Order: sequence, then structure tokens, then C-alpha cells
Amino acid sequence: MILEKLSLIHYKSFEEKQFTFDAKINCLVGANGIGKTNVLDAIYHLAYGKSYFNPQSLQNIQHGKEFFVIDGIFQRDHRTENIVCSLKKGQKKIIKRNGKIYDKFSEHLGFLPLVMISPMDQDLISEGSETRRKFLDLVISNTDSVYLHQLIQYQKVLSQRNALLKFFALNRTFDATTLEIYNAQLSELGVPIFQKRKEFVQILTPIFLDFYYHIAPNKEQVSLEYVSDLNENSIETLLEESLPKDKLLQYTSKGIHKDDLEFLIEGHPLKKFGSQGQQKTFLIALKLAQFSFLKKECQHLPILLFDDIFDKLDAERVQTILDLVNQDTFGQLFISDTHPERTEEIVKKTRQSYQMIALNKS
Repeated sequence: MILEKLSLIHYKSFEEKQFTFDAKINCLVGANGIGKTNVLDAIYHLAYGKSYFNPQSLQNIQHGKEFFVIDGIFQRDHRTENIVCSLKKGQKKIIKRNGKIYDKFSEHLGFLPLVMISPMDQDLISEGSETRRKFLDLVISNTDSVYLHQLIQYQKVLSQRNALLKFFALNRTFDATTLEIYNAQLSELGVPIFQKRKEFVQILTPIFLDFYYHIAPNKEQVSLEYVSDLNENSIETLLEESLPKDKLLQYTSKGIHKDDLEFLIEGHPLKKFGSQGQQKTFLIALKLAQFSFLKKECQHLPILLFDDIFDKLDAERVQTILDLVNQDTFGQLFISDTHPERTEEIVKKTRQSYQMIALNKS
């Protein structure tokens, strides 16, 4: 899959801008704050229907404007695909494929496989379990529409159960029959979600380890561990045992919505015991494993976006990563960097076609 052209109107820092891209490597270079990351984010937006960096959609509209439009021309399966994402203040965001509006964003997810590697990925380590669950769910949902549907339905039932618990507390009442209906629905939906997540982590782990040990100068032991209440008990048992606590808290305290993906180094939490270099290597290996998983499941080469990582890694690790990317297993690549000379020197060694795209203040 190749992104050939990109057009931006009133998107973040861009009044109006058009780009034509190389089929292999594209380097966006320029000073900090010039808009390099915004271009990568626009590409991400076309794949996922949202910004990687700013989930508040209205804040992606250029200051003082009423709307934004992102327009991309892709080559996929020897066909031209036109994907447009637009938002106007006071209206819903729209995604169109070849002129036809999607009824639901979920119908588009997975059509354009794409992986972003960014300094923002540090949130996967520093933030709570919700951030890592979202990573799990996003990757799996790209390849499994049934999983995505089950996840959406689970969240709806969970919200209903939480609302019921609040109603009980507010009105000093209790209705076991209604609660049991929600419990049964959470079990029916939660078990296959748990099984799919567990299976996914088992598949991803050896791929992740292979990338990590290619990149890491020291071969410290690292691992991924899927943590879930369902590893110990059924959802029915968990909900029954936690009911007194749930009534007090007025929300559901046990279930797959509390799952986590632990990052470990030498058996200890990466957040506390990993150096900055080890953490960055861990995250890049994780994202490259995501790339390999999507490539196999989607049967298309995902687009790979590298945002400002060359400033964050030593030269040896950067060269190792580019050596991996240079293999035929990778497709179109986008890189942002503040140093044009450094970037060009690095990409020249890949012996692939490339384009340098200099961004300047308009």
C-alpha cells in the first residue's frame, strides 16, 4: 500500500498544502514547530479517523478556521483509493472512501494498515493500564471486525451496569434481577475479548523479542505479560465477589476493562527499572512487532511513520533500525527530523529511493 498524494486544508498549522510522495522513503525535514509531525498525524488520521496526538477533533482545525480537510490518494491492490477525512465545527466528522461516506468509522478501521512510532509512545510506559489496553484493542481491531463489535458492545453494557449501580446508590434500592442480566451480557462479550487478547499477546511476544534483540546493544531479558482478572476466575465469579465493593464505588471494579499489558525487564517493571535507552528500544521493538502482525493479518505492507526518533536514539541503534527497515519486508516509510544532512546520510545507506521534503515557515 502506497500513499501517493496528500492534500491538507486548515489542518493544524497548515492553511493549504499539497504533497507528492516517493513509494519508498519520505523524509520531512525542518525546524521544530514547522509542521513535520502534523503531516504524519494527517496520514495517521486518514487510517484511523482520529489524530494520534490530539483526540479533541475540533482542536485539529487550524486556529480561526471553521473546518479541516485531509485528502489522500493511495495505491492498494493495484487500485487507486481516495480517502478523505473532514470536520466542520458543529457537525460530525466524515470519512469518505472514493466519494462514499462511511456510516460508521469502525467500517474503515483496518483498510489502511499503518504504524506510528513517536516519542509520544512513552505514554505506553508512563501512563496507566487504560493506555496499554487501547494499544491492544486498536491493533486487534485492525484485523478482527468481530472483536471490534464485541468491544463496542461490552463498553455499552458496562456503562449501563455502572449507571444502574449509581441508581441503586442514589435511590437506596437494589434489583438483583436486572443486575444479573448485565452480568450475563458482560460474561458473554468479555470471554471472547479476553481470549483474543491472550492469543494476540502470545503471537506478538516472540516477534517483539526478535526485534528487541536486534536493536538492543545489551541483551537484557525483556518480556510482555498479559494481566487479567480472568486468568484467575470467571467473569460471573468476579462480578459476584466484587458486588459489595461495586455498590460502594458505584462502578464495576472487575472485568476485562481492567486488563493490562505489563512491560518487564529482567523480571521487573520497565517503568521503574529500565533506562531511557532501554525504554525507547522496548517501544520501538513493540511497534515494529505491531507492524509485522498487521502485515501478516492484513496481507498488505503497512505504512510506517517515524516521528523524530533519530534525536532520541544513538547512532548505532538508528542504523540497526534502518537496516531492518531496508529489508523487503517493509514498504513505504515516512521520517521526520530536524537535521536534513543527518537524515539524508542515514537514508542513503538503505540504497532505496527516497525524497527529501523541506518544510519552511510560510
